[in-house]
Amino acid sequence: MTRAMTGVKVADATWIAAALLHREQPEKEGFTAQQIADRSEEIYGNLRQSVYTHANTHCVANRPPNPGGYRMLYETSSGLRRLYRETDDAHPNRHGKILPRREDIPEQYRYLLDWYETEYASPHQSGWLAGIHQMIGAGKTIFAGVDADEYVRSLREGWE
Repeated sequence: MTRAMTGVKVADATWIAAALLHREQPEKEGFTAQQIADRSEEIYGNLRQSVYTHANTHCVANRPPNPGGYRMLYETSSGLRRLYRETDDAHPNRHGKILPRREDIPEQYRYLLDWYETEYASPHQSGWLAGIHQMIGAGKTIFAGVDADEYVRSLREGWE
């Protein structure tokens, strides 16, 4: 079954299946790519192999892009997949979408986007490194034109 048949992109079907699993089994840390693929089959029919590939590689934020750069899922230390949160680390070459666009998914699953934003990935979930990427480039105007080695040498003058 292709996108033309389902009306849903495979990456979005992957996210929906993972979100449904999280809602149905909130006590679980994450799910295998196969579990996500199996759950998607219940909704979309025979997209299992495509969803499996997306859940294993294309949508996983902390894996190298191959070829997709989506950040919809996160691989846990135990190798499971869970929904990505903006506070999670991601491979530096991944800059793709985190969530499906509301208008791209069937209406009966749009509540999952609200649940994700208010409960799953809400600000109270932020980790201690939240916002660290916003520091990139901080101080670049202060040290513009300053040789780093010369600056350190000047700080060390008089040390013995």
